[in-house]
Amino acid sequence: MGILLLATFLHLVTSATALGVNYGMIADNLPSPYEVANFIKTKTIFDSVKIFDTNPDVLRAFANTDISVTVTVANGQIPSLTNVRAARRWVNNHIRPFYPQTKIKYISVGNEILLFNVQDQINNLVPAMKSLHLALAKAGIRGIKVTTAHALNIFNGDSVPSLARFRQDYAKSFFAPLLLFLRRTKSPFMINPYPYFELNAMGNKLDYALFKRNPGLFDKHSGKTYTNALDALLDKTHSAMSAIGCGDVDIVIGETGWPSQGDGGNLVATVGNALSYNGNLVREILSGNGTPLMPNRRFETYIFALFNENQKPGPLAERNWGLFRPDFTPVYNVGVLRNGQPMPRPAIRAPSSKKFCVPKPGVTDAQLQSNLDYACSQGANCSPIQPGGPCAQPGTVRSRATFAMNSYYRNKGQADNACDFSGTAQITTADPSYGNCHYT
Repeated sequence: MGILLLATFLHLVTSATALGVNYGMIADNLPSPYEVANFIKTKTIFDSVKIFDTNPDVLRAFANTDISVTVTVANGQIPSLTNVRAARRWVNNHIRPFYPQTKIKYISVGNEILLFNVQDQINNLVPAMKSLHLALAKAGIRGIKVTTAHALNIFNGDSVPSLARFRQDYAKSFFAPLLLFLRRTKSPFMINPYPYFELNAMGNKLDYALFKRNPGLFDKHSGKTYTNALDALLDKTHSAMSAIGCGDVDIVIGETGWPSQGDGGNLVATVGNALSYNGNLVREILSGNGTPLMPNRRFETYIFALFNENQKPGPLAERNWGLFRPDFTPVYNVGVLRNGQPMPRPAIRAPSSKKFCVPKPGVTDAQLQSNLDYACSQGANCSPIQPGGPCAQPGTVRSRATFAMNSYYRNKGQADNACDFSGTAQITTADPSYGNCHYT
């Protein structure tokens, strides 16, 4: 199927199911969240994004865009959120200021916690999810679902899809209560299937991983034949869920993708393979064909990732999962741009030589108010954040403090020590400007 035809097909079907993308930000050269939100809304067919924190600048940027957003609770926060008071504070701080203007759809409580194998987080995951669900209800918020994302180290051995079972050490103690909670709250079971990471387990059958023509895998126990690895991973998940009586819980693909570049010894992380995997993935998922054990079913899917992220640690492939470069040009054209055509290179507001002073993530409103008061009293230009000014909205203390702190930093000649604010500030090259509000 040609790129233009594929894009036309995708545009017709995305209204029926979410095609999303993971928006990671481990980079120092990305455009501002407002530019990203505008790009996704106006230039792509994505209708949802997933972020790995609750970055308030991102949540503000996606307000009134009608793009669904999944936010993530850090793994380390899980144990404390078993306390309902703490969960209510978390909702009040990270959800209520932005919802419903920002269309938050899911809260993912942690990410791949069984992979990291921190017992305190594993033991407290379901209680924390229950507390957050209760906290949302007490806040009068009914439209946000609570879930958690899993790497696929969750199975007991490498059996064929129909015989897959959850790990014996967690099947009853962890997965059963988790899935019962998801069923009761009508929330999905979120998984991160990566055929790229399963190549060794599948005998390095690259064509099978990339949806290319291949002999397939025959499951003699179900009588089904698998022509691609993703279908097999989805059906393994379904079989394991069904074995504990929860096969009716929806499955969402929280992450999947393929890197376009790797180190010298990595022969599979190439542009051609990434294009093959992600292009066929999008077509296959949105066709609604489903899998051998789950026919005629569309899976809400979030491709990993939106951008290449130049500060991710590890091998070169880790920095090359993106569909787009930071200037919004495609690394390869997978067909998610409107009309299927590559975009002209847009102007980016913040060249890498320009610096801005912004609050660090997690800074409290009390600290931000103190920074705002100090900056404005020391000669910062605070008139744009006054009522009627171009930066007055959104009227949150973080937004107003960010503008004032950056103005103070500018007045001090952009000296590094002028962007400290008692350790609550950081320097970035990502321009926080939005709309008519310009950070100069």
